[in-house]
Amino acid sequence: MCYSLLSYLCDGEKQTPINYMKYSLFAPAKIDTTILLPASKSISNRALLINALIQNGNPIQNLSDCDDTQVMIKALTKGEEIIDILAAGTAMRFLTAYFSLTEGTHILTGTKRMQERPIQILVDALRQLDATIEYTQKEGYPPLKITGKPLKGGRITIKGNTSSQFLSALLLIAPYLEEGLTLTIEGELISRPYIDITLNVMKDFGALAQWKSPQVIRVEHQPYKKTEYTIESDWSAASYWYALVALTPEAKVILPNLYKNSYQGDHQGKELFSQLGVRTEYTDGAVVLTQCPIEVKSLQANFVEIPDLAQTFVVACCLLNIPFEFTGLQSLKIKETDRMEALIQEMKKLGYILHSQNNNTLLWRGERITPQGNPEIATYEDHRMAMSFAPAAQFFAGLTIKDPMVVTKSYPNFWNDLSTAGFRISKQE
Repeated sequence: MCYSLLSYLCDGEKQTPINYMKYSLFAPAKIDTTILLPASKSISNRALLINALIQNGNPIQNLSDCDDTQVMIKALTKGEEIIDILAAGTAMRFLTAYFSLTEGTHILTGTKRMQERPIQILVDALRQLDATIEYTQKEGYPPLKITGKPLKGGRITIKGNTSSQFLSALLLIAPYLEEGLTLTIEGELISRPYIDITLNVMKDFGALAQWKSPQVIRVEHQPYKKTEYTIESDWSAASYWYALVALTPEAKVILPNLYKNSYQGDHQGKELFSQLGVRTEYTDGAVVLTQCPIEVKSLQANFVEIPDLAQTFVVACCLLNIPFEFTGLQSLKIKETDRMEALIQEMKKLGYILHSQNNNTLLWRGERITPQGNPEIATYEDHRMAMSFAPAAQFFAGLTIKDPMVVTKSYPNFWNDLSTAGFRISKQE
């Protein structure tokens, strides 16, 4: 369907939004609403790739409607030789593995930023499995030319401090490797919950995949089975509503289709938010968010397992005047943008002086300067920058978000949902 607030243009294949250059946000004094979150992008993309390997699998129910998932659907169904995945990092990694195993030659490319995001660790691992992959421009980076063929499988060792998407890409194709796959992780594993999502979804489709030890995963050669499958709502998207409840004078938000025993690692964020004054209550197939007393005067947290929540917590803690030290942020430097640097620059506009250490830590010690008048938040082609800063409108009336439609990468209806919750959104061409 076409969303009225965003004036979507329906072209028969995909709903493409008109890109208003700026939104100015005016927050309500009270929020009492029910929000239907998007389906989990992480689970959707894994299920789509698995279904493609099955061939003629059952339709996946409640797929995410975000850009990243639309890119996956197009790549897996259109049969094109040159595939532009735009800014979809998950698609780049997963499809690199998928096309290494499937017949035909394909070129995977993307945005300028995507061509700056390293992929050599995954390519080297696939080459160990005898995959045929060439770099068409810069060594170690997309675009890639991939010629698919059957792969034997075997044993691979990968450092654990690399992107979890590299590991997930290898695991997802492993049931179709002739010898299966034994994946050994060297050193500390970052973002383990995303590996667990991968293994759980694989097992839902009949794969024999399990941890053999804290550092070793084994996947047997056993193709996936056709399965009726429905995607749950996205806990990452829920984090912005947690922040809004924490920052709004009076707030209650109901989020259907979220579950206590979720596969998604980002559900761990609710424990941190409880310290920032947000209570989570589980009902039948939903969570209810309400306010409770703030438990901390400062916050120390390791985000190695939940890096996608870091921006949300940085903004929320500053606005609540809670100094923090957040570690485990090393993966933020290779996301859609260098998220650590982006946070430092944009929070400064709001009057907060952040510091980075060791490429993996962000700190705020309570240092303040005079905020800019009428601050405009740059989003750096990063959906999470737009959504994590939106709740700051509670403290900065008329806060402007530049290039707001970056949210379509993971949460296309975000601005509509804010409007439903009582926000007034002023669009500037």
